[in-house]
Amino acid sequence: MGKIRHLALMMIVGAATVWAQAPAQQNPDSPEVLRQQLDRANQRLRDWAQLGRYRDDNAKIAAPASGENRVVFLGDSITDGWKLPEYFPDKPYINRGISGQTTPQMLVRLRPDVIAHKPKVVVILAGTNDIAGNTGPMTMESIQDNYASIAELLRAHGIRVVFASVLPIHDYGPNKVSERRAPEKIRALNDFLKRYCAEQKHIYLDYYNRMLDDNGMLRAELARDGLHPNADGYKIMAPLAEAAIGEALKKR
Repeated sequence: MGKIRHLALMMIVGAATVWAQAPAQQNPDSPEVLRQQLDRANQRLRDWAQLGRYRDDNAKIAAPASGENRVVFLGDSITDGWKLPEYFPDKPYINRGISGQTTPQMLVRLRPDVIAHKPKVVVILAGTNDIAGNTGPMTMESIQDNYASIAELLRAHGIRVVFASVLPIHDYGPNKVSERRAPEKIRALNDFLKRYCAEQKHIYLDYYNRMLDDNGMLRAELARDGLHPNADGYKIMAPLAEAAIGEALKKR
């Protein structure tokens, strides 16, 4: 594998001499763009779960104070882009979202990014990238197994679990989000989460139904790209998350 990667890089570097005049931003197949893609792939292979993303930040976090209701938000880009201090001022909430991640990646980094901080509650928002196949094709059963493994590990450490629904998407802009995130798959995964939470006594956080329009899609004004909530979207999500956290804290 090392020889193949080295050969590929040499071929790209050699080709760059010929096509150096082609602007990379205008030619997605240019040597420079291909080299950048190889670099990103190499970095991903070296740290597939992105354990390095929060390593330094994790080292700076002290143990929770007595009586502190610490909460960790675990998720993908929707969590990563959520400015928690703005929506939950003066709350001991920790953001551990990473853009593009899937449930198997979150499962791998559960100990260093979540359990090590000894939170009382974890709010998990995941699944949309699993459906999209960000880390390869995944069956619905595999996604469900990852959710269950996450919940079981957290429960073993006495941490209360809040599973958030997968957010709806819309196709009203230039991006046809439904091509990779079929609404029927989102609904099926949310049905599982709601059922699983009821069976296992976890908290189900329903963002989905509060953000739908009459067409069964994400309300257009809540996300420009059809996927990631804007400030108005987070304003809907914040009180729902706060209520779910409060409910979880009441559980034994």
